[in-house]
Amino acid sequence: MDERQKELLKEIVESYIKEAKPIGSKQLCDKFNCSSATIRNEMAFLEKLGFIEKNHISSGRVPSELGYKYYVENLMKPKELTGEDMLKLQTIFSNQNLMVSDAIEACLEIISDITNYTSISLGKESYENTLKQISIIPLDEEKIVALVCTDKGIVRNKQFNLSASINVKEIVKTSEIINKMLIGTPISMISERLEYEIKPIISQQLEQYETIYGIFYEAFNDFVTKRENVHVVGKSKMLAQPEYNDTDEIKRLISKLEDNNQVRKIEKNDKDKNINVYIGKENEFDDNVTVINMSYSLRGEEGTIAIIGPKRMEYDRVVGVLNILNKWLEEKGD
Repeated sequence: MDERQKELLKEIVESYIKEAKPIGSKQLCDKFNCSSATIRNEMAFLEKLGFIEKNHISSGRVPSELGYKYYVENLMKPKELTGEDMLKLQTIFSNQNLMVSDAIEACLEIISDITNYTSISLGKESYENTLKQISIIPLDEEKIVALVCTDKGIVRNKQFNLSASINVKEIVKTSEIINKMLIGTPISMISERLEYEIKPIISQQLEQYETIYGIFYEAFNDFVTKRENVHVVGKSKMLAQPEYNDTDEIKRLISKLEDNNQVRKIEKNDKDKNINVYIGKENEFDDNVTVINMSYSLRGEEGTIAIIGPKRMEYDRVVGVLNILNKWLEEKGD
């Protein structure tokens, strides 16, 4: 392609993203100072290359998946965020009290508002963490906190209210038994070992062993549940796009967004920090969407951040937002 053809493709892609209407030759004549015949010839050339395609409703053309891909890789420049949007994200970034997962979850809300698409975070699953220690912290005579720590530096706590019949010393004693026997065990296997190895021991030593066993079972089960870490924000924003005005299509996509196994298909399985764009058939989630994702690794927490939207996505805006998030994560990791 020559420079004019590249500029023409860029204009077609960006106009269609903005207006969601097929692009005809007449509306391009003034911008490129060319005759309608010249523009039609150039569009025919782009169509022959597979970068644009005819819309069935009108005589105009729309970008193809190949056209979007060429645009993203060769013509697009990431868009800078407005001062207001930057301030929203910086408020999250500057909060030192937030855990990484909580900060990312807060960012998802802002990213979804900025882009008007669905934003997702996927934490690594619990089987990738092994038990380093469980600690019992008495708050008063009726309350304790169970603190679960893993080899990857993940810490989760859960508070419990105790009945008057429960002796805190017995709970602490049980935690010592667990630490002695189960350190190094994958978190996802703890529940089974509690049942078959720890419970028989404490049943011989503790009067209220069933209740105490339940506390530890709940603490570890809560950890496993949270470590699924599948957060989907802004489903309705994406489905408000004109591409999804069919009731059956909306139901189909909502069903996928509510199925964690389906959502996990957008996960990055490597630690490459690059931002990747998967358009239509390139992604494993759905042929009728674009998935843009990146991985993160910070303070022992790893996962994927992704944005899902129509193929007619504001790629420059989305990549701009993820660039800012990626930069913050890299700075935090230094």
